[in-house]
Amino acid sequence: MTAIATAQTHKRGFLAGLVGEGIGASRSPLLHEQEADALGVRLVYSLYDLAGAPDGARALSRVIEAAKQMGFAGLNITHPFKQRVIPLLDRLSDEARRIGAVNTVSFRDGQATGFNTDYLGFAETLRRCLAGARFDHVVQLGAGGAGSATARALLEHGAGILQLHDVDGDRAEALANSLQRDFGKSRVAVAPDLQAAIASADGLVNATPVGMAGHPGSPVPAGALRSSLWVADIVYFPLQTELLRQAADAGCRTVNGVAMVVFQAAAAFDIFTGIHAQRERMLARAIEQWSD
Repeated sequence: MTAIATAQTHKRGFLAGLVGEGIGASRSPLLHEQEADALGVRLVYSLYDLAGAPDGARALSRVIEAAKQMGFAGLNITHPFKQRVIPLLDRLSDEARRIGAVNTVSFRDGQATGFNTDYLGFAETLRRCLAGARFDHVVQLGAGGAGSATARALLEHGAGILQLHDVDGDRAEALANSLQRDFGKSRVAVAPDLQAAIASADGLVNATPVGMAGHPGSPVPAGALRSSLWVADIVYFPLQTELLRQAADAGCRTVNGVAMVVFQAAAAFDIFTGIHAQRERMLARAIEQWSD
């Protein structure tokens, strides 16, 4: 049965949304609503920005409970709540449990279940956008919820050594310890000296929010980049972040966040609706509409 035929079996609409901080410029509503329209399905996708909430954890709990009570199909979760949301859920998928972070919550039969589609989105980015690149030594910036997913994708893709750097050293240590249990101590380490780590790396991944419209700037000094380095940024708005501009100026191979956000959104759409989103259509539309 085709995706469109499957969609036609759904007569009701779907409510979904994104919860995070500083998400006013997010294009997730367009991604989900345009794909629903193309499939002949009614889906309303809203933004719930908790940046002004005096108690983010309490506000998050209220949003989760309200969405459950109001019959939402699900919610996407972004910075800084991908790990904080876990205690509020009834169940976790195996993947979300392994990664230790949730970016997608579904509501079904009175239960809130957490999934991680960031991992799927970044794994697809690596396959599509970095074919032929060296992965002997990769440095990743960020060890939070998104970083947990991208780190696992990098190691499963074949990164020989993955060094983690985070402004919170304890968080980097905790993620390294978790990954070492699955991939071995020889493949994962903390990078306390970022510039020294980048100097010998094949690739650099930014898994922090730095570079987003609400978090401008670059997480690395421009002088640390060189032409033999590939640089991937998971930030997708703007597509050309300050880090990617610096990398392009240095002659680096660069990858923006569009493929990751599209493929994680498509997987979330599947979870919310039970209908298979057309990935290639979503990606082509995003590239056309979001290009500067």
